[in-house]
Amino acid sequence: MTQPDAAPPPEKKPQWAPRMWEGCDFFAWLKLLYRNNFAVHPRHWYIAIIITFVSFLNTILRIVQDAIHGRAVRATKIDQPPIFILGHWRTGTTLLHELMICDDRLGYPTTYECLMPNHFLLTECVLARWLWFLMPSSRPMDNMRAGWDRPQEDEFAMCMFGVGSPYLTIAFPNRPPQCEAYLDMEGVSETELRRWKRAFKQFLRKITYKTGKRLVLKSPPHTARIKTLNAMFPKAIFIHIVRDPYVVFPSTVNLWRSLYTAHGLQTPNYEGLDEHVLETFVHLYERLEEGKKLLGPDQFYELRYEDLIKDPIGEMKKIYDHFQLDGFEKVLPKLQEYLAGVEGYETNKYTLTPEQKAEIARRWAHVFERYGYPI
Repeated sequence: MTQPDAAPPPEKKPQWAPRMWEGCDFFAWLKLLYRNNFAVHPRHWYIAIIITFVSFLNTILRIVQDAIHGRAVRATKIDQPPIFILGHWRTGTTLLHELMICDDRLGYPTTYECLMPNHFLLTECVLARWLWFLMPSSRPMDNMRAGWDRPQEDEFAMCMFGVGSPYLTIAFPNRPPQCEAYLDMEGVSETELRRWKRAFKQFLRKITYKTGKRLVLKSPPHTARIKTLNAMFPKAIFIHIVRDPYVVFPSTVNLWRSLYTAHGLQTPNYEGLDEHVLETFVHLYERLEEGKKLLGPDQFYELRYEDLIKDPIGEMKKIYDHFQLDGFEKVLPKLQEYLAGVEGYETNKYTLTPEQKAEIARRWAHVFERYGYPI
């Protein structure tokens, strides 16, 4: 089915930012190019040259960081089970992540750490301040505040390490979707799965070594990885947020369009993007339902984005009560301060055709019904 594009979000002043691939080490960058037959479009050749030079520097800094901090990082234990925020893209996971880290007892990976995972222990304290001008003030897909110190998806760090991730498609958007098996880890070989787990734990050890805190992690692909994550961290807790599918579809299409444009090494044609979003949504929620069966009631909690927006303090209190997390009274002032800072925030608005609505309702009916959204 050919679907008209969703209406674009309100225009914002263009902001330049470096490609995310500038955080790769040389071997991860070479692997990405090789996997895609070096299919960089001519207008992006200069970007590929810059990334190549920067990747050499990242490799050197990684070696230096390991020489200085490696032994301590390897000795660091993740004693406190992580808190995973789950949800499809554009369901409010970022907002929930921001609210959770108002608790000073919780740690999280920053944007700098996720995009420069090879050497942030060595460079973050200096470069994050010096390179402030390279980070746009807001994200390309919406109006949420951006910055090197803001919480970020750990999935980006996996890309920089050179392990498999569906996000690798962002670099070469005109080629077939990449590493789709890594969305739920079900079709990944034992060797590659061990490599992914090793890289993921290494990254979390670095963050734990730096912060000494229990970690709150947010990446939409984790929604389909409960089986793998629960096996790695048996006492981890999972908080799932859901949103009206009629809003999620156009917003997700806009997300990938924005990322392909901002970080792609090809001029994107967006061919098959709508269908990809429709299929991935179904697959993600199928794996979520399977994964929930593996968790005890003290490990899992669900909420709706609409309820969180309507009563953020009340919904956060429910999360703390459900998991018996103490100290909510001490966190409350920080929550109120954060909410005051984002007061007046407006989400993007989209228009769907009747045909799009009908297709979304037909293919995503189980999610509408499961979470009480009207079709």
